[in-house]
Amino acid sequence: MRTICLYFEIHQIIHLKRYRFFDIGTDHYYYDDYANETGMNEVAERSYIPALNTLIEMAKKSEGAFKVALSISGVALEQLEIHAPAVIDLLHQLNDTGCCEFLCEPYSHGLSSLANEDCFREEVLRQRDKMKQMFGKEPKVFRNSSLIYSDEIGGMVASMGFKGMLTEGAKPVLGWKSPHYVYHCNQAPSLKLLLRDFKLSDDISLRFSNSEWAEYPLFADKYISWIDALPQEEQVINIFMELAALGMAQPLSSNILEFLKALPECAKAKGITFSTPTEIVTKLKSVSQLDVPYPMSWVDEERDTSSWLGNILQREAFNKLYSVAERVHLCDDRRIKQDWDYLQASNNFRFMTTKNTGIWLNRGIYDSPYDAFTNYMNILGDFIKRVDSLYPIDVDNEELNSLLTTIKNQGEEIADLQKEVAKWHNKAEKEAVKTSKKVVAKKESATKKAVKKAITRPQKTAKKEE
Repeated sequence: MRTICLYFEIHQIIHLKRYRFFDIGTDHYYYDDYANETGMNEVAERSYIPALNTLIEMAKKSEGAFKVALSISGVALEQLEIHAPAVIDLLHQLNDTGCCEFLCEPYSHGLSSLANEDCFREEVLRQRDKMKQMFGKEPKVFRNSSLIYSDEIGGMVASMGFKGMLTEGAKPVLGWKSPHYVYHCNQAPSLKLLLRDFKLSDDISLRFSNSEWAEYPLFADKYISWIDALPQEEQVINIFMELAALGMAQPLSSNILEFLKALPECAKAKGITFSTPTEIVTKLKSVSQLDVPYPMSWVDEERDTSSWLGNILQREAFNKLYSVAERVHLCDDRRIKQDWDYLQASNNFRFMTTKNTGIWLNRGIYDSPYDAFTNYMNILGDFIKRVDSLYPIDVDNEELNSLLTTIKNQGEEIADLQKEVAKWHNKAEKEAVKTSKKVVAKKESATKKAVKKAITRPQKTAKKEE
């Protein structure tokens, strides 16, 4: 049976304030609180609240037939908890319907998967714990920032215990293949891959309200008929987009939510279901491995990482940031850790792009890519000074690496000891059960003997009297 996997991303950028060279060393707060509060409130009112209310209504009305998946970055959750707690309440209501699956992603919505494996693992596991704490279930499926994926990243994700991963159905990678099948990572066959159908996704998120589009106006029955017309063997239709597309990119006045509400009924009429990513990777087998030697994403025509790392400015900022990754990893200072999350966010590098994509890019306070680079590097200069004050620069890399190796070895030793303790604990429990059974058996045997003795004693006495 053909099924639709509908997925939405929730992430909002952390706005940096104007930071001058002369602020380095004197001002350690980097954020524009007013822009962050107003930006989050605006997207909450115009998009998140009405969109989530619609999804809740669809889930209840369908009595479990409608399914949806959401992924929320850790930094977005922080901002929602501060500025828009009503959105958090709606997320819990959606979770209570049992029709929503919450996925895992990097806490910072950053690019650590391209730079430092230890940082990537740390923030992914931190985000997984946060999602379990908030929504009661540990995520089994992963999505990287902007759906970034490569063979190497897939291997890392699989090693953390995830069963599936979402990524882009990029033409340069797929070639003649269709995104409407389940594939698997070539380094870890246990990790199944769900590939975004970028045309069907962009028809909603980018083109829905465009009156110059050939398919305008788009109605739910027409949209479902496109899916129904696909070859019968193509069973999985992955429609992935940002939740902000519903209300921001596509205004509510375009009737985007009414279109969304009509999809389940139109799909049901064609025998098409909705499924969560975990349901798909659990029930369906992979048709083949996917070979992705170089990272791909869902951004721009190239579907690569050039939007963040395509010019010398971006690479310089990126390399400078991750040059202190090992020192930050050692650090337990809460402010340093929080700033590290915010400075990793991918939009900081996107603002520095010099690509001409034909689509206007809102750079916020920045006049140009060079302005964005200068401001970010000033902030980064102060941040690195703070890290160096905790782990002085005269501690050379060799000494630091030695310390990291010691910590890693100790961590592995502790993990081994914990496994050993768990093994002996299980063994002790089994022995206790065996002992308990033996005691019970002895008691039962003694009881039987006592009963038998009690029964035979009057008989013997009666015989003697005779």
